Amino acid sequence: MTKEAIKKPENVDQYISRFSAETQKILEEIRKVIKKAAPEAEEIISYGMPGFSDRGRYLVYFAAYKKHIGLYPVPRHNVEFEKDFSSYKTSGKGTIQFPVDRPIPFDLITRIVKFRLKENSEKLRNK
Repeated sequence: MTKEAIKKPENVDQYISRFSAETQKILEEIRKVIKKAAPEAEEIISYGMPGFSDRGRYLVYFAAYKKHIGLYPVPRHNVEFEKDFSSYKTSGKGTIQFPVDRPIPFDLITRIVKFRLKENSEKLRNK
């Protein structure tokens, strides 16, 4: 990335435009999948990454790196996702890494987003 690209992006389009055409295509597809799974969610830039917020609560973030695309946060210690997550590098902080040299599991991203929507709804209901 150039020095200009290190500046924090002002919007998701600006963030995506900083990457190669191949990576841009992946990021745009992830963006589209998230929008479809959470049509009411708003696009945001936070921590220098694109993300979506749901009724004022963060939903998911995604970010591109040299060899992978990261998605944050993901359900941790959830049996529903254990098998799916076993094929990818994850962290204790709720991150999953999708290698760019393998097909991106868009169906898994959809499931994660819908799970996060449900979590947010339950938190708002219990407030």
